[in-house]
Amino acid sequence: MSVRVTLNCRIKPERYEALVPFLAENLPNVRSFPGCQRVSVYFDRDDREMLLDEDWLSVEAHQSYIDFITDNGILGSLAAFLEGPPDIRYFTQAAL
Repeated sequence: MSVRVTLNCRIKPERYEALVPFLAENLPNVRSFPGCQRVSVYFDRDDREMLLDEDWLSVEAHQSYIDFITDNGILGSLAAFLEGPPDIRYFTQAAL
């Protein structure tokens, strides 16, 4: 069963404008990673928040991606745009 992953991030005010080109360069890599089904990005400019809304085949697939970007330095580069670590949550669809 697929899983919905949300990552809420607060963006440093001085890094907001530089974040968009960084995402444009790196999102194709996320979308092509094994297990990724979809990634959408939303911004709340007033509160300097970014929401990454993603669908993955499994929690393990997403965690494999996190391990991959930790090892290759991309996670560290993303962290430079943020005021703190993202709030990552995993959701499964209710069978109602």
